[in-house]
Parts: sequence; structure tokens; C-alpha cells
Amino acid sequence: MNKARRKTIDEIAAQLSAIRDLIEEVKDEEKEYKDNIPENMQSGERYETAENACSALEEALDNIDNALDNLSTAME
Repeated sequence: MNKARRKTIDEIAAQLSAIRDLIEEVKDEEKEYKDNIPENMQSGERYETAENACSALEEALDNIDNALDNLSTAME
């Protein structure tokens, strides 16, 4: 891989890392929201929606981590 493509991949990885940080913040906020739902309401729709959002955001983070690993491998 030439220097120009390596630089482009490095820039993409930096952008993905920044996006990952933003998603992590949103996930943490949603988890805090979910954790603060009163126990008697944890079987309700709000709790389930928050739980689903946390799971989806966690999966997005895992996917970004995989993408970053793949980009790193591509530059080897």
C-alpha cells in the first residue's frame, strides 16, 4: 500500500474513532437513563426501549471496533 492510501485510511480511522467516542457518550447517557428508571417501572415500555437502545449502541461500538481493526490490518 502506498503512502497516500495509508494516509487516507489513517484519516478514516481517526474519524471513526471520533464517531465511536460520540456513540459511547450517547450509550452511557442512555444507560444512565435506563438505570434510573424506578424498579416498579422496569417491566414497562420505556425501560425496554432504553434497554434495546443500549444494546444497539453497544453493537454499533463493536462494529466500529471491528472496522478499526480491519483498517489497521489493511495498513500492515
